[in-house]
Formats: sequence, C-alpha cells, structure tokens
Amino acid sequence: MSVVIIGAGQAGLQVADSLRTEGYTDRITVVSEENELPYQRPPLSKDYMTPGTNPAPLPLRGPEFFRENDIRLLTGITATAVDRASRRVALSDGTDLPYEHLVLATGARNRRLSCPGADLAGIHGLRTLADAETLHAALPAARRVVVIGAGFIGLEFAAAARAHGCQTTVLEYASRPMGRALSPRMADWFASAHTAIGVDLRLDEGIERFEADDAGGVRAVVSTRAQSYPADLVVIGVGVLPNDDLAADAGLETDNGIVVDHTLRTSDPRILAVGDCATFPNVHAGTRTRLESVQNAVDQARHAARTVLGHDDPYTALPWFWSIQGPYRLQIAGLSHPEDDTLVLGDPAAAKFSILCFRNGNLTAVESVNRPADHQAARTLLAGGACITRTEAAAEGFSLKTAATMPVPVRV
Repeated sequence: MSVVIIGAGQAGLQVADSLRTEGYTDRITVVSEENELPYQRPPLSKDYMTPGTNPAPLPLRGPEFFRENDIRLLTGITATAVDRASRRVALSDGTDLPYEHLVLATGARNRRLSCPGADLAGIHGLRTLADAETLHAALPAARRVVVIGAGFIGLEFAAAARAHGCQTTVLEYASRPMGRALSPRMADWFASAHTAIGVDLRLDEGIERFEADDAGGVRAVVSTRAQSYPADLVVIGVGVLPNDDLAADAGLETDNGIVVDHTLRTSDPRILAVGDCATFPNVHAGTRTRLESVQNAVDQARHAARTVLGHDDPYTALPWFWSIQGPYRLQIAGLSHPEDDTLVLGDPAAAKFSILCFRNGNLTAVESVNRPADHQAARTLLAGGACITRTEAAAEGFSLKTAATMPVPVRV
C-alpha cells in the first residue's frame, strides 16, 4: 500500500498531513517540482512586498514534519507520466513510483499574454517564490508600474506598488474589478477605494501591446483604447489555467481542470484530484466549479484523505476567501451572483462594512471589509445552513454575530 501525491502546495501537503492524522500507516510520497521546502503562496503578493522589509517565505510545514510523520518529500522533481494499468508514476529523474492511490494536487499556472512584446524584460507574473523575489527586488527602483488585470493578485500588487511610492496603473478588460468574485456593489466600492489610495484604475480597457526601450526592456503599455502608459515594471495578473495535462495524458477526464465526483475521485477511482486543478460538483453553486483558494485546497485535501481511507461522503465545505489590498481586508463567505439582492451593514465610508447577498430571499454570501467578526459569523451561519431572509437582516438592531449565536430556522 502506498499513496503518491503530485504537488506540494496547500492541497498536497494537507492530504499527507490528514492521512497520517486519520491513521494511515503505509508509505506516503510527495513530489514537488520546486526545489524549496514547500511554502505559503498567499503572502507573496501581500506581506512579501511590504516596503523596507527583508522577507522570507513562510513554510507550509517545517522539515521536522516530514521526518516525524515518515513522509517522503521529493523536491525539484516533476511527474512526467501516469501508467494507470501498472499504477506507476514516471518522474523526471528517470525513476518511477508505484501507488495504491494517487492524488493529483498539481495546482495551476499563470495565464500568459500572447500580444506583441509580452516577452520583454521587466514584464512579470506573480505566483512562485522566484517571482516574488524578483518583484520585491525591483519595486524599490521602479517609478511607473502597470498591472494588467484587476483580480485579487493584480490589486494586491497594485496596493503594494503604491506603498512603495510608484505611479501605478491597472488595466482591466472588464467593467468592474474582481468581477468574477464580488457582487457588483462591492466591486464598485473597491474601484473607488483603489482610486482613493492613488491607483489609476482603468476599466473596460485591455492590453494591445508592449513597447520596448533601446535596451530591450519594457518602455510602455499600449491599451485597447490606444492609450500609452509608460512603464518600467509590468505585472500580469489575468488569471490562471489548471495544470491538468498530466491527467489528460493519462486518459482522465478533464474540462477546465481535472473532473472529479462528489468524493473527489477522478474517472479512475484509484486517482483523486484536489485544489486549484480540480473541477468538482459544488453544492453551494449548484454547478460544477473550480475554486482557487486556500480554504478549498485544505478542505478538499482533508476530504480526499478520508476518501482514500474508504469513506464515501460528498464534499460540501463552504467556500470562503480573503484578500488584503493596502488598508482593506476583504473576506468573503459563500458564493455571490451578480443578480443577487444586496444589503449593507456598517459604514462603507469608514471602510468597515459588510454586504449581504440574498438569492430567492435567503442569505447566500457575505462580503466584508475590515469586519472580521462579520466574516466569522457569516461562515458559521452559511455552513450551518441557516435561513436568514433579507427582511430579517434589514430589521433594526440585526447583527451577523448575534444571529450566529442564536437558534435559527434551517433550510429544508
């Protein structure tokens, strides 16, 4: 018996951890393509970029974790093929690993631009430790920064660039920032908030091409509105693509990620997939989705460990997210929809408020800015299936914190 885990991010290491916690005693091997001890990615676009610091990566687990739990970690090695018939994984060093169960936690990679000039020096992505180290070193000398994409990563970096005193422009092809993740009301608030801290946020404006200086580095960004923005540093944050090639080459079903069922098994029951690379039946969205978040990675990993150990219950964990953008801490519980009815609690002018989202009359998501108590309460309510109507939430004196401590009707 053995479990092989491909990927040493949040999801992969949590699978290994949970297997041992749940009593699995046979061999566990984790394969990591990066050379470093596995580290946390979320701080790379936040704390790692703070001016005047000499940051170090935060480890996901210390070296003693692998030793004490008898988990074999292979670093700097890539899985190159999966032979499902013989249940073996071929590795880039010429060796292979047998498995009883294989867990694919291969994550995602940055989406790249194909426009002219996209390979110029001074144009970067931000996903790995190497990316973060390069950008941390470049920011103090940068004067004009252009960010392509107003998602979480793009706006987190834009806020960091402003903290370094850089003239910062963000180009977003869509009409709202973070449009895939936020209600229109919250997205509009963040557009104004970033403008207030000095970010030049350009909506409905994409990228046409990059122009080079005499040394072959980026000099300017030309937008789809034919506007030219001078730049000596550019960050691309236009989303990610799932790393599902290994699965597809092995004949597993893929569709914008590795397709898994309610137990997180792939089309081969001996193989599971978790985290950013997996598309799963999401009971909260009512459709198949792929989520890129620490919560989803960790919760799916715990569930996958139980599946390996013979449990067959469905994955139903509540999605939640967070993002720190300058002085604004955004926390989201549940999944909103652009058509949701909304209600504001707190004071948007003071940057301390929550937006409650209702669908078919019931609370389905809560987006909070600098209101961590609201976020914790919302997670409790939504995970417990509490049925809170807009009328109840709009009543004088209503608070999420109080509601989370009281018996409430539950959806049937």
